[in-house]
Amino acid sequence: MNTTILRKSILGIAGLAVAGGLAAGPLNHDTPTIDTRPVATVQADKPAVDTDKLIPHGVQGTQSRIDLNDEQTGNAKAIIAATKKAGMDERAAVVSIATSLQESKLENLGHLGDRNDHDSQGLFQQRPSSGWGTVEQITDPEYATLAFLKGLKQVDGWQDMPLTKAAQTVQVSAYPDHYAQWETQAADLVAQHWNS
Repeated sequence: MNTTILRKSILGIAGLAVAGGLAAGPLNHDTPTIDTRPVATVQADKPAVDTDKLIPHGVQGTQSRIDLNDEQTGNAKAIIAATKKAGMDERAAVVSIATSLQESKLENLGHLGDRNDHDSQGLFQQRPSSGWGTVEQITDPEYATLAFLKGLKQVDGWQDMPLTKAAQTVQVSAYPDHYAQWETQAADLVAQHWNS
């Protein structure tokens, strides 16, 4: 067979394939949007958490996430229980857990020797010398959370602030913007454990 005829035949078949593909569907496919809001775990006998309440202002900046062990998960649950005890809502629990993720990675830290930031201890790295309570108190997850929430309640309009500003107003950290990176993981934990 002549190479010119063969080449024209192949090009003709390729052209039909392209034309067939064009006729089969549009060239510009819409890119699906990804919903980055936390997904509540729904149990048959438990109502779902309203995820719009968890992150009402959207997240700021790149989000961080760590794998939690049983102790860290237990501490997140203790923060949620204390938040409920304080009569505060899911958003307060998100702010509290994000703060603890930044301060201690949800670990109830004792004195760390040379690595200690002054006399900071516990889930929120609260300082006895700054009036947060005794070492025994601030290393008790319920007490530490209630102390943090007491400070949060005193922040006028904390519900309408970005998480990092609300947390920073209570904590007065040298790194005020670092709380924001934990908002998604904190919201996921609240969605998962608020009704458990």
